[in-house]
Amino acid sequence: MKQIIIIGGGAAGFFCASNLDEKKYTITILEQNSDVLQKVKISGGGRCNVTHACFDPRELVQFYPRGNKELLSVFTKFQPGDTMEWFEQRNVPLKIENDNRTFPESNSSQTIINTFLNETQKKNVTVQTKCTVKEIEKQDEKYIVKTNSGDFEADYIVYTTGSSPKSLKIVENLGHKIVDLVPSLFTFNIKDELLKDLPGTSFENAGISIPKLKTEESGPLLITHWGLSGPAVLKISAWEAISLAKLKYNFETEVNFISIEMDEAEEVFHNFKQSNPKKTIGQSKIFDITNRFWQKILEISKVDLNKQVANISGKEMQKILENLCRKKFQVTGKSTFKDEFVTAGGVDLKEINFKNMSSKLLPNFYIAGEVLNIDAVTGGFNFQACWSEGWLIAQDLNSL
Repeated sequence: MKQIIIIGGGAAGFFCASNLDEKKYTITILEQNSDVLQKVKISGGGRCNVTHACFDPRELVQFYPRGNKELLSVFTKFQPGDTMEWFEQRNVPLKIENDNRTFPESNSSQTIINTFLNETQKKNVTVQTKCTVKEIEKQDEKYIVKTNSGDFEADYIVYTTGSSPKSLKIVENLGHKIVDLVPSLFTFNIKDELLKDLPGTSFENAGISIPKLKTEESGPLLITHWGLSGPAVLKISAWEAISLAKLKYNFETEVNFISIEMDEAEEVFHNFKQSNPKKTIGQSKIFDITNRFWQKILEISKVDLNKQVANISGKEMQKILENLCRKKFQVTGKSTFKDEFVTAGGVDLKEINFKNMSSKLLPNFYIAGEVLNIDAVTGGFNFQACWSEGWLIAQDLNSL
């Protein structure tokens, strides 16, 4: 029987193994850590954000800053609906949340991990942990995989290692071009009087822009101990990952906390002023923000909280609205977003055949997952790329 060696026991590797025809192949997964599926375990705060309920491939690819063109054909063959069906056939019901993120009904990533372990056990897949690949050599029609646990011989290699520099070096030595790695999906480090003492304050929909890069995003925003986070920040960090690395994470950002334009906000303020002249400005709920944040805005705008709304001058109003709608911050670094560390960069996509995820340079060699120069915004998209790519590889190998 022909030997398939899957290098990397993560999402793409296990999904591929779970869909292979065990009657045709002997299948081995090599994983350097002591546990497999570590990212699956911590994803979605331990609930595992399996996929995203976006069933149109053309819409789906819009969530991938890198890889969107290439993934279109991949998603036409296997998309989130197929993922959901795959799990449901294995008695793992999934649920779609309000923001379309999709989780197991059990709310536990262990359910997903157990499904993969059961599937691979049924197929007699050998899983070898604490097995670090040092080198892969091409020998005639076969590959020799050299590891700290001895050498393995393979007819086919499925390379799903994730994006560690060491694993990229191994494929680079085999002739593949590597696009430099830079972090994607990160939060902004900002020291500013407005954000001080307000960690945990959130905004349902805020606008954020980076004027220097002429780019903007909107979505939920969160104040943290070190600055700003939340989907709006993560989206802009993913799309601008390469530009922000070039700026060494030092740049100016502008935030609109209420997501309405200055002139519209001014009108809202005027109307409130007319209907509530006797209220104190500190107790006024003019915009949809928390009281603490509103009072901090007044404080940095140097407006007396006890002043009646009727007595707020035009100049004071302008200052308040500037801080609400056009607040500029200096970003002085980044922080990793939880444990869901994602990188842009990896194996150059021009060297991959996206019909079956095979290498254009190496025969019988497939590459999938984060080792490729593909990444997505947060919300289950990175996993969906892994499932779809792993599925395509399995279908191709099953058809040989």
